Amino acid sequence: MPQHPQHPAPRSESAPASRTASPSEFAGEEFWDSRYRESDRIWSGDANAVLVREAADLAPGRALDLGCGEGADAVWLARRGWRVTGTDISGVALERAAGHAADAGVADRTDWQRHDLAASFPAGEFDLVSACFLHSFGDFPRERILRAAASAVAPGGILLIAGHAAWPSWQQDDRPEVHFPTPEEVLAQLELPEGGWEVLLAEEHERAQTRPDGRPGTRTDNAVKVRRLP
Repeated sequence: MPQHPQHPAPRSESAPASRTASPSEFAGEEFWDSRYRESDRIWSGDANAVLVREAADLAPGRALDLGCGEGADAVWLARRGWRVTGTDISGVALERAAGHAADAGVADRTDWQRHDLAASFPAGEFDLVSACFLHSFGDFPRERILRAAASAVAPGGILLIAGHAAWPSWQQDDRPEVHFPTPEEVLAQLELPEGGWEVLLAEEHERAQTRPDGRPGTRTDNAVKVRRLP
């Protein structure tokens, strides 16, 4: 999931070519700590555009950022008055996130917790749960984690999920075992009880993304936004 800091992109792209790892290693803390140590900054430092678009008008409350990485989304929310719990499997990423929050003057509104979401999940209820590009490698139980995310939404709160819908324009679809769920599939995977939730958004959208060689490219993503009824 690296990117060049000058070219903002979601928190999950491709595995590094510099080392070989088994699928189980790809999902582990050691792998992601090593990945973050490859550079002083992996991500752009900008909040994900889908979060900015969909959360800008929400009244601040308690937020949970799943797979927070270096903390850009959580810091953006904290600057807008949210009290944010950011969680990631990588302790290296969380240390950076805490530093960025301190630099932004929002350390008192952020709480950083290390979780392997396949094994543990932050406690509590939240007015906003954000899972932006929560992708990983190997046997990653994304559907189960997203159902746990829905369970953590307080009555009246929002669950926002953003993910990739296809390979980037410069990469061939040469891995048939990889499936990118549609917005409708994501909604079905959540198994939301009928009458308990309102679907606010379920769509795919194309965005510009810089190719690894610096040339312009595109990528199609999807977004699902649902509100738990009071």
